[in-house]
Amino acid sequence: MIKIAPSILAADPINLERDVHRAEEAGCDWLHIDVMDAHFVPNLAYSPEVVRRLKAVCRTPLDVHLMLDHPEQMLDTFLEAGADVLTVHAEIDANVPEILKRIRHSGALAGVALKPGTPFEAIRDYLEKADLILAMTVEPGFGGQKLDGRVPEKIAQIQKSGYNGLIEADGGIYENNLPMLAEKGLTVAVMGTAIFGATDMRETIERLHRI
Repeated sequence: MIKIAPSILAADPINLERDVHRAEEAGCDWLHIDVMDAHFVPNLAYSPEVVRRLKAVCRTPLDVHLMLDHPEQMLDTFLEAGADVLTVHAEIDANVPEILKRIRHSGALAGVALKPGTPFEAIRDYLEKADLILAMTVEPGFGGQKLDGRVPEKIAQIQKSGYNGLIEADGGIYENNLPMLAEKGLTVAVMGTAIFGATDMRETIERLHRI
């Protein structure tokens, strides 16, 4: 069964606690939290304090995606705040395998993300160090974008590589294209508008789980 990870970027920021509880009650598997520094991507979102406060009121694992130039400087802060899954980007100017090792050592799942234009080969040498690979299906930074047609084959490439961890995708995922991504090997779907904009969130998540 595909894990459904609603992205809180699509929730109502004024009623964030209400919306995440709605998602939990509807049966979501994880809550996805995008952290952006306005440098690595052209947007700004979510401090460690948001993660800490959500951890205090949520029972669902927190899937934290660090879109930062220097995530290594913030790893301990986000781990202490309560990240259950912590993902950094392959494109950063840092020792990604060492960062993944630090995350795993903390007890959290270690993830590595690829922008749509970054080839799978960029992470081939350290697949064994990652518990999750996040294939961005849009250019990271903003919600509501259309899924990049290059990425489904990248997901298939990851699945066929012998990698045994989780394969996640984020951006432009809806009920009409999730079956195709699942066929390629997707195991975790990050969905924003498709979940928080649903008329009946529980019914929507139940249908998605059946895919």
